[in-house]
Amino acid sequence: MTTALISVSDKSGILDFARELHALGIRLVSTGGTAKLLAEAGLPVTEVAELTGFPEMLDGRVKTLHPMIHGGLLARRDLPAHVQALQQHGIGTIDILCVNLYPFEQTVAQDGCTLEDAIENIDIGGPAMVRSAAKNWKDVTVLTDASQYASVLAELRAHGATQPATRFALAVAAFNRISNYDAAISDYLSALQPDGTRSPFPTQSNGRFVKVQDLRYGENPHQQAAFYRDLYPAPGSLAVAQQLQGKELSYNNIADADAAWECVKSFEAGACVIVKHANPCGVAVGATPLEAYGKAFQTDPTSAFGGIIAFNRPVDGEAATAVARQFVEVLMAPAFTAEAFEVFKAKANVRLLQIALPPGGATDWANGRNLMDAKRVGSGLLLQTADNRVLRREDLSFPTRLKPTEAQLNDLLFAWTVAKYVKSNAIVFCGGGMTLGVGAGQMSRIDSARIASIKAGHAGLSLQGSAVASDAFFPFRDGLDVVVDQGAACVIQPGGSMRDAEVVAAADERGVAMVFTGVRHFRH
Repeated sequence: MTTALISVSDKSGILDFARELHALGIRLVSTGGTAKLLAEAGLPVTEVAELTGFPEMLDGRVKTLHPMIHGGLLARRDLPAHVQALQQHGIGTIDILCVNLYPFEQTVAQDGCTLEDAIENIDIGGPAMVRSAAKNWKDVTVLTDASQYASVLAELRAHGATQPATRFALAVAAFNRISNYDAAISDYLSALQPDGTRSPFPTQSNGRFVKVQDLRYGENPHQQAAFYRDLYPAPGSLAVAQQLQGKELSYNNIADADAAWECVKSFEAGACVIVKHANPCGVAVGATPLEAYGKAFQTDPTSAFGGIIAFNRPVDGEAATAVARQFVEVLMAPAFTAEAFEVFKAKANVRLLQIALPPGGATDWANGRNLMDAKRVGSGLLLQTADNRVLRREDLSFPTRLKPTEAQLNDLLFAWTVAKYVKSNAIVFCGGGMTLGVGAGQMSRIDSARIASIKAGHAGLSLQGSAVASDAFFPFRDGLDVVVDQGAACVIQPGGSMRDAEVVAAADERGVAMVFTGVRHFRH
């Protein structure tokens, strides 16, 4: 390998990389600002204009789009006709291409970015060179990220050239980079509206995900599956979890773990969430992780068997000892103490996941949560903005004669937070900072209420004086009557039914307080 062309927008680590290439006897060719940087560092560098015999023009828009560059990248060294053509036209081979692109993604992410700013940050020559080099990977090593420099230098030192497997992997990474870059441009331009605003729904949707791991199977053993993360995963999200011990995560483990983690990080107070089949079967807050877990487990000990457990506080030895008494598939927390690790040494199959909470805590909805939700339908895709609505106390209205006490209001807001993560139709009984009964996924809201009360009965929990949350409005008074018959003293629901007056009158008749949120939380 004799010649390297370097043209980078992000110059992180480029001087050290270029110095190493020069020390290995590799000729340096570069463009504009990169050439100036290398020259000022005392490195011998040939400018592209000198190589092509044609000056950069149009404010640098045209500089590498030339046969002297692309011929040197695309020529196959194993084809005599290609080699002869290079010799005939005096074109030298380019063996290493190091390019990263204009910062389009960073530019359009800035507040106040104009269309003109975006257009000027669309790279043309860079992607063209990267594609040429990647296509000819058998002869050319293409680098598109500073993280690749060290391994390439190590191979050059050891062998004098990169290995075929390395060149192919770098070519794949290069094509992926170009694909993501083009997708970002398409997403931005497709979302622009005539008034200059950007729609959350572009005319073409370009998903960009990176595979984290292959999975043993999907939802069922006859299905194949893999886990992907966003190209730029958010802090505090499941995609950045670190698995500390345990068996490989399964498809269902990941789906249920996400449900548990999204729920538990919604609480400011220390909380524990136990999930089974995508639904919370026990949720509680407590002064310690042990207290929160004990209350959450008490809600439904039967369903908790083989469940997914999430804490929003570090798990200590006491909590770990209690959790270890049951069969648990996955345990998640921001951290684990040394004592907790010691407890789980004897439970080597338990999957321990460590995930940092979003920087701003439970109210930091901009971090660690999806901005969009997607669902596949036959040959199509449903996209919607994610249900990240935060309910504030000033959003509430109180239509009944009886108003909730401060303690009841706290329980109602707790129940409402849990109900958001329960499959519709959802009915959640709560009291004292814990769930007492959860009814999920029934076709009838009345059946969900009945199931929640049955669950409470099996767990030996009383629903007298409890607070109840319904994820959507009561269309008739019968749903309200069922929860009051079971012991509810106050109810929180969206309101908005054409029969709200009838339901409010029923609440007044039954002597319970009702709160309207003005927002529903269907979860299908």
